[in-house]
Formats: sequence, C-alpha cells, structure tokens
Amino acid sequence: MNWWHLLNKKPMSNSYKFIDPDYTYTDPKTGLLRNLQDITDPEDLAFVESGVVTKRLQELYENPIKIKGIESLFEIHKHLFQDIYAWAGKNRIVEISKEGNQFSPTSHFGNAFRYIDKLIAEFRRIPKDNKKRLAGKLAEILDNVNYLHPFREGNGRTQREFLRLLALEKGLNLNLNPPDNKNVYERYMKGTVESNVATLTELIFELIETKNEN
Repeated sequence: MNWWHLLNKKPMSNSYKFIDPDYTYTDPKTGLLRNLQDITDPEDLAFVESGVVTKRLQELYENPIKIKGIESLFEIHKHLFQDIYAWAGKNRIVEISKEGNQFSPTSHFGNAFRYIDKLIAEFRRIPKDNKKRLAGKLAEILDNVNYLHPFREGNGRTQREFLRLLALEKGLNLNLNPPDNKNVYERYMKGTVESNVATLTELIFELIETKNEN
C-alpha cells in the first residue's frame, strides 16, 4: 500500500477528473489535449500517439537507460511522448482524481519523490536471486508511482517501462503489458486501482524471468 493510502485507503474507479480551469493542457474548443501535431480529432490523436510511443518504446528496448531514481521516470516520459506533447517529461500542475479519490496532490510531490527513491534504494539491496522479495519491492514501487501519477497523460505506459528497466538491473525481464493477455491486464488494473500490493506482487512474481530463461 502506498504512502498516501496508509492514511486514506479508497478504491479508485476508471473515471478521471481534472481540475484545470485555465485549460493548461486541453483545447477548450475540442476538449482534446493540446499536441505538437495540431490534431483535433480524438481518434486521430489516439492513433498517432500510440504509434509514436510504440516507436519510442522500441528505442528503449534497444538502448535501455539506467534508472538513477525517480528523475528517470521523467526522463522516460519525455522520451516516449516527445513527439506529441510539449510538456513531455514535466510533472503535472493540475490535480487528478477518480470518482472523488485524488491522486497525489501536486503539493506533496516532494515527499513522494523522496519516498520512492528510498524504495528504489531498498530494491537495489535485494540479492538478484531472491525473486520473491524483488517482486514485492517492485510491486511497492509500482503502487507508489501509480498513486503519484505525475503526468497529465501517459502515466501507465511510463510506469510500466520504469518497472521493466528496474527489473532489468537485476537481470530480469518484466513485461507488464503482454499483447492480448486480458488476465494480466485485469490483474494489473485491479492491483493499481485498488492499491493492492499483494495482487501486484503475485502478478510480477509470475511474470519476471531471468534473461537466459527466454
């Protein structure tokens, strides 16, 4: 369970709300996110965004970056979304909630960054052959990064890549987004939406493989 849910544990639904009266991120006419390609059709934006992010993800598979700490989450987001959003790699300045249950308030980002860096340091001290403990710590990191939700868009894709690169440091492959695997997707969503570290630990433990197992 993440640092904030220890104080206020409420399950979140899939209905997002954004407090953005000044239209910092969206075009008031179309309701779409402002984007570098001036796309005004929602289906076109979804298609183009998916294509450019998939390309950038492949680049990270071919040339993985070293996770330094929480700042690497922002580096990953910038890389993935640099072709579509001017604010790629920058933390959000609006509040996000689901059905009245708020993600980390922007005013608490500093404390959250320090806590996640502490979890990453703990992960690095776990022996490479202790997959159960590694899975548990990765699940704890994922839970906290998901609650942080530092970006206006693209949090899920960024945090899954962040976890993949952390696991790679221990010689482990981790794919939290396997194609056409509804079971993995549903368990991943349940674990993140409900802040259920046990569910996430079980899922990650099942998915992680040492590189020579592939």
